[in-house]
Amino acid sequence: MGIRALATREPGGSQGAEEIRKLMVEGEPGRWDAITETLLAYAARADHVRCTIGPALVQGTWVISDRFSDSTFAYQGAGRGLDRETIRRIDSAVLDDFQPDLTLILDLDAKLGLQRALTRGNAENRFEKFGADFHERLRQSFLDIARRNPDRCRVIDAGGTEDQVAEAIWAAISRRFDL
Repeated sequence: MGIRALATREPGGSQGAEEIRKLMVEGEPGRWDAITETLLAYAARADHVRCTIGPALVQGTWVISDRFSDSTFAYQGAGRGLDRETIRRIDSAVLDDFQPDLTLILDLDAKLGLQRALTRGNAENRFEKFGADFHERLRQSFLDIARRNPDRCRVIDAGGTEDQVAEAIWAAISRRFDL
């Protein structure tokens, strides 16, 4: 459609954030407590916004990020039990209310999602080691985020084929941005 776009990810997306990513997603589950994970996530996010997202937006480039701050509310909040208000205060200090224009939440049965993630077979599996109950809390948290933010969030059924999921994603983007 002639729209300049940049694909990126979190944690990661900039040199410094990629270094922090390794600390967060590799190793054993007990490596960090919830507040340490949150501070690492926001340190990575601050660098990602400063070095990658901000400059792209200034140039008029659309940014497509695999995860952003909602993931911290889900993973470290609902998943690990850190108080939502603590995360909100850190989020406000780091991002100053900066948020995506659209968030797509790819919804899938937690056990099936965990099975899919475990087939990747790489060292970035620390969160998968937290188990099925943890992942069900994540799923419910993301669905709650979508319910509380209907203007920004769209839930996509990720249980279909890749083509079906891609079609649903395109439909949500097209409607949101009148494409």
